Amino acid sequence: MYRGRLWTMRQYAGFGTAAESNARYRYLLAQGVSGLSVAFDLPTQMGYDSDHPLAQGEVGKVGVAIDSIEDMAALFDTIPLGAVSTSMTINATAVILLALYVAVARRQHVAPASLNGTIQNDILKEYVARGTYIYPPRASLRIVTDLFAYCARELPNWNTISISGYHIREAGSTAIQEVGFTFAHAVAYVQAAVDAGLDVNTFGQRVSFFFNAHNDFLEEIAKFRAARRLWAHIMRDRFGATNPRAQQLRFHTQTAGSTLTAQQPHNNIVRVSLQALAAVLGGTQSLHCNGFDEALGLPTEESARLALRTQQVIAGETGVINTVDPVAGSFAIEARTDDIERGAREILDRIDRLGGTLTAIETGVIQRQIQESAYRAQVAVDSGESVVVGVNRFTDAAERGAGATVPVFRVDPDMEREQAARLGALRAKRDAGAWQRALDAVRDAARSDANIVGPIVAAVEAYATVGEIADTLRGVFGEYTETATL
Repeated sequence: MYRGRLWTMRQYAGFGTAAESNARYRYLLAQGVSGLSVAFDLPTQMGYDSDHPLAQGEVGKVGVAIDSIEDMAALFDTIPLGAVSTSMTINATAVILLALYVAVARRQHVAPASLNGTIQNDILKEYVARGTYIYPPRASLRIVTDLFAYCARELPNWNTISISGYHIREAGSTAIQEVGFTFAHAVAYVQAAVDAGLDVNTFGQRVSFFFNAHNDFLEEIAKFRAARRLWAHIMRDRFGATNPRAQQLRFHTQTAGSTLTAQQPHNNIVRVSLQALAAVLGGTQSLHCNGFDEALGLPTEESARLALRTQQVIAGETGVINTVDPVAGSFAIEARTDDIERGAREILDRIDRLGGTLTAIETGVIQRQIQESAYRAQVAVDSGESVVVGVNRFTDAAERGAGATVPVFRVDPDMEREQAARLGALRAKRDAGAWQRALDAVRDAARSDANIVGPIVAAVEAYATVGEIADTLRGVFGEYTETATL
């Protein structure tokens, strides 16, 4: 059976200032990327402005620094938002970054209803895997569902959540745990949407996922196939979805950064290629390939281009996209698919018996299981049971320090000071009265049961910053402190 299947090819290129990132995005679009992926720096993820004391040394380092509508406008300068698909990797401050995107679209005279893209907006995995949360879990889930409802009305073509197994796997989970815990989070989100009055057959079409492509080639293919099958059953049998598109697992895949090594870094080209091929054979609809210099620093122009070419070679030269499910019928693949689906179901059943996903997170159950798997994986590497070429096997004394000869991208250290200066100039020129009224409206909405997204859009248009809006919400919801999980 043939269909000429293709996926959306994406590459992350945002770090440093918005203007610098804009130049990289325009270059990638010219090179054939069909969708932009935006990652934000750590202060932006945590709801701090670039001049906050806790932001010192982190501005622009792991993504692009966004403080205000002026930064978001610079990021997408000359990029027509009505004609591109944008994926934003952001969670605790997702509602603010989407508000900025909507506000910039309005500046471009693009109607929000015509915007197409995805916002990660998956806060639950932050509590179990990444740690870039701000508010307590239940308050965070309220913000997530407010964004669901707003987009259902205003951005009908926008994917309102990308539920991430990627970071769960990067934190050390097994393939089965990646599927099981990701779907446990997904069940909580869908249930929250249903409880908020959203139609599962409509809302379910805007749910997307974000998975990891790890090293075990056959296991990864089977993992994606098992996830596709299991999600269809969950949506049909648990939530009563009858629309086939609401039952469909729509997912993005990124190759596994945690598998890439600083030693013999060119080996990473092989790892990324095989991981990407596994994702394609497993049915991914969107793909990002990591640069081979991932373990050394931010991607250089050369490594980003090579990562994109890896996708293009798979799509254009291998022929694997011509068949719907090219590995179907293989005993090894089918048996592993069944095993992974069965194991993920067992995880979901255990979490249900505990009282649901939020309870499992608040009591540290999910965190403990990921930590235990990560420990076992590291012991296997340290003992040599698990082979890592160039690290614990096939090393060469002459190659030691070879990673140092690979060019590494460095963010200009003056960038942080310049970003803070731009932020100070914005605060000096804005209308203080309009700014304060807008933040007051955000606070009032958060204290009530009103949807907070509209007031946040108005606040960013009044030049309120990411940090100021996040602080306003901190004043209402408080901040989450992780409890010990051992």
